[in-house]
Order: sequence, then structure tokens, then C-alpha cells
Amino acid sequence: MSKVIANKVKAGDLELKEKVVAINRVVKTTKGGRAFSFSALVVVGNEGGVVGHGLGKAKEVQEAITKGIEDAKKNLIKVPVMHGTIPHDQLAKEGAAKVLIKPAAHGTGVIAGGSMRAVLESAGITDVLAKSLGSANPHNVVKATVKALALLREPIQVAKTRTVGLKKVFNG
Repeated sequence: MSKVIANKVKAGDLELKEKVVAINRVVKTTKGGRAFSFSALVVVGNEGGVVGHGLGKAKEVQEAITKGIEDAKKNLIKVPVMHGTIPHDQLAKEGAAKVLIKPAAHGTGVIAGGSMRAVLESAGITDVLAKSLGSANPHNVVKATVKALALLREPIQVAKTRTVGLKKVFNG
């Protein structure tokens, strides 16, 4: 698999919308009883080609979500969105989770499962076919989806790398 290209973005003055993907209650048994804490997996995006994910842990749910949002703002990436879809098919793996995303025709909508849907919608992708293969663990599925989106390349970038015209990239 090719390495992830550094296309990081600073949160700065972007207007980001957040989505909570998963909240997990963790119980630690101590000699004084049970200690509860929460972890929240959060996805943020501007629905215009920028998306990020983060994990927050705290004693209260709201604090965990806030921490997750702050973490997600530190991990933003730029995604090439063309006419509401992605430029090409992409497969990515994180842990035991495998993710396959494919471009779709206008009007198809986001055909994806829970965790993947949150990431794709936050990125501003409106038409895409996606399949989660392997593990359904939300943490790994979100990470694999973000990795797949980071691996996407724009046709202009591919044309420059290959030193050929755009028509050659599209027509083969």
C-alpha cells in the first residue's frame, strides 16, 4: 500500500461541524467500588473537503466529546471532492478494518455504513459507494476511512506525476 500523503490542514477559521460516532462507557473496578469514565469518538468536517477524527476521554460524557472535538481539529486533512464524489476507487486498512470507497454517479447519495457515513458526509462527499470489510470496530473503521480519503489524488496531480495530459489520465 502506498504511504499517506501529507495533506494536513490547520483548523484556523474553518467552520467545522462535529458528529459523535461512538461513546464508550469504561468501568474500572477499584477497592473503593467502580470508577466510570467515558470515551467519545468524534468526526469533524466543513462539508467542503476537510475532515478529521479525534478521541476524547473523561469522567463525563460532555467533557469527552469536547476533548474529542479538540483532538479532531488537530488531525484535519484535505480531501479531493469532484462534483460531489471522489476521483477514484480506494482501499485502505487500519487494524482489522478494511474499507473500500468508490465514486458514484450524481444522485446516488452516500451508500455507507454507520461510522463510514459520518466521515464521508463530514468531508462533503454527497455521492459515493462504500463498503466496510473485516472488523466493524468504529475506531478502526473511522481511521481506515480517513486513511482512504488521504490516499486519494486529484487527476491534475496524477497528470503532473506521470507527465501526461488530463485526457490521457481519464481515457487511459
